[in-house]
Formats: sequence, structure tokens, C-alpha cells
Amino acid sequence: MRAFPMFIKTTDRRVVIVGGGEEATQKFRLLSKTDANIVICAEQLSAELADAVAMKRASQYAGPITSAVFMDTAMVFIATGDECIDVAMHELAKSAGALVNVVDNPPLCDMTTPSIVDRDPVIIAIGTEGTAPVLARLIKTKIEGMLTPNLGRLAKLAGGMRDRVNEVFPGKQRAFWAWVFRHDPIQHFARGHESDATKSIEAVLTAGEIPTEQERHPIGVISTDCQGYDLLTLRAVACLQEADVIFIEPRVDAAILELPRRDAKRIPLANESFDQSNKIQDALEYQDKGQRVAIVMAPNSPLSSVLRAKAEGRMMMHHQGQSH
Repeated sequence: MRAFPMFIKTTDRRVVIVGGGEEATQKFRLLSKTDANIVICAEQLSAELADAVAMKRASQYAGPITSAVFMDTAMVFIATGDECIDVAMHELAKSAGALVNVVDNPPLCDMTTPSIVDRDPVIIAIGTEGTAPVLARLIKTKIEGMLTPNLGRLAKLAGGMRDRVNEVFPGKQRAFWAWVFRHDPIQHFARGHESDATKSIEAVLTAGEIPTEQERHPIGVISTDCQGYDLLTLRAVACLQEADVIFIEPRVDAAILELPRRDAKRIPLANESFDQSNKIQDALEYQDKGQRVAIVMAPNSPLSSVLRAKAEGRMMMHHQGQSH
């Protein structure tokens, strides 16, 4: 990566836009979705920006622009439409230590604006480091179709319940939220029955028992010599991303291991059959506790015979392009 993806807090922080024309207006439309204190530096404003200032959705600064204008800002966007002025404004902003984006001038950008899928507070940003913005928009369109319009309201509902969940299910919060986002509550939201989702969550909190808490999930066994995760099946990818515990053979390509959650427990598997047998027994114990377990191994691994002997009927095999 040449640019690190991250989210910048905007609450009670200034964001400065230099320019009052169409390019600046486009940046304002994007930034107006945040709670930042937006300052527009320009003598003349487009009708849309003038309306925004009149409605106190932004403030206007029409005085001489010095480096002081850019002090203590979260971000600065320079969009005057005049390349020479943009360069001069960039120098002033950088002298104030600001993070700067200059419209249509990538060499002068500390940051770029991605394509955004907005289900506030669920935000998905898609970037191509400026190489293929049309591709980013196409990906955005696909993701928009995958997510229900009211998904953000479910996320907000969950956020408001965190303290109560921590109290009712100490140490089992992940299992509770897995139920919320995989089972009845999210399905109710997808159908537009938000009150039913709330009732379902309240019933589980009152009962103090997670419906799927004791469910024994099949151990996902991924047999692959892929040199990248893009060649795995979708089910294998989902298995890795959902796993709480992952057992890994040493011959597995490192690129595959970019997929699991950072907090998933990773356990190496040695080549010795004695060690493998013990580790498979550990995997079965994790499974009995309701945790999701994945095993990643190379094709034709001797581990296959150990698995058949100890975990027959308790696993799902993923062979590169197929699952069985």
C-alpha cells in the first residue's frame, strides 16, 4: 500500500475548504455528512455554499489567507480551480502542519477522498490510490446492493446496548453480537421489521442466554496451495474471517493469512503426527466450547489422515475451488 486507510475524527474539529466554486461545492457535499466545523475560504460562493453558510452548516472566511487559517485543522481541501493559487495555498497549509488534499493534483495530496458507502455509523471507504476511480465507483455500487438501507440503525441500536451486553454477558460479548448480526435481529432489520429486532434482542438480554451460544460449528478445513486469497472459495474466505481459532500448517502461503481477524488465535501445526494429533484434539475442545475453528493446510498433507481419524463428521472441507 502507498496510502494507509484510516478514519479521521471530525467532532469539534475544523475542516477548511479553500474555494467557492463547483469543485469546492463537491467537497462540501462530501464533508457536510460529518459533524466537522466546516470553514469555506472564498470571497464568492456558489449558491449551494451560500445557502449552507446562511443555514449555519458552514462558516465563510473572506479575508486574506495566511498560514494561521490552516492552524489546528483536521483536514484542508484546496479547490479554487486555479492551479497557481492551489499551489500557493498548499504551501501555506503545509507550513501550518495541515493534512492537505489539492483537487486534481495527486502529487500535492497527503490524503485522497475514497468512494464511500454510507450506512452511518457503518462507513465503507473504497480507494484505488488514484489509479482507477471508475473501478472504485463500480465496487461501491456492488456493495450498496449488498447492504440494507437501514443497516446503520441496527449498528446504532447495538452501540446503545454495549454497556448492558457487557453486564449481562461478560466474556461472551462476541457470541452475543455474532447472534445479533447473523440471526434474527439482522434478518428482522433486512425485512424492515425493526421493532421486532429490538424485541428479539431485549428477550435474549432478559433471559440471559444466547440462542446460539452452545451451537457446535463445523470445523472449517481449508486445503489449498493458492498463492493468494483471491483464489479461495467464498466459503473458505468466510470461514477464515469468522474463525475464533486457526490452526496453520507451516507450508501455507503467508498471503492466505491476511484474511483472518487480527484477534483470532493462531496456533502453528508441526509436521510430527504426535503434535498434529494433540492439536486436533485441542481443536475439537475449542469446537465443543462453541468457538469457530479453522484449520489451514497444504494439499496432500499427512494431516488429512489425522483429521479423518479424530474429527470425522465434525468438519467441513474446502478444497480450493469446492467445499464438501
